Amino acid sequence: MTTIAVTGHMDLSHAAGPAVRAELEKRLAGYDPAQLTGVSCIARGSDSLFAEAVLAVGGRLVVVVPSADYRQAKVKPDHAPTFDRLHAAAREVLVMPHETANRQAYEAADAVLLERADRLMAVWDGQPPSGKGGGTADVVAMARAAGLPVDVVWPDGAERGR
Repeated sequence: MTTIAVTGHMDLSHAAGPAVRAELEKRLAGYDPAQLTGVSCIARGSDSLFAEAVLAVGGRLVVVVPSADYRQAKVKPDHAPTFDRLHAAAREVLVMPHETANRQAYEAADAVLLERADRLMAVWDGQPPSGKGGGTADVVAMARAAGLPVDVVWPDGAERGR
């Protein structure tokens, strides 16, 4: 069994989405789908693209929800159908023991992603941490510090939205 978690930017440009999704599918296709589990928080952007790619190649999806109120408080109306579809497609859904979506809830979700994973796919532009904590660069640093292999996914032409 291979379990791959994801971290990545939520603010990918609209044009970057298809290239990122294609690259994720290409990388995931190298795994036996019967042995592949993807772990994602299914947030907008990279998390959802990864979850869709896992399902497209025939893998199983585990969803980690940061808090009890996450769907209502943080999922924007334009992302809600994708969130709901991926949530429903998950083999397992873990809801962190936090009532409110906040930094502690996100950090708890990130910890579960890393604990469950054999490796991390990071949809990351390679920029250093912003200093706010909890961003993609921070999760990559935590994974590397724990000795977890990290695959950086940033195809040509990928960019963050403005």
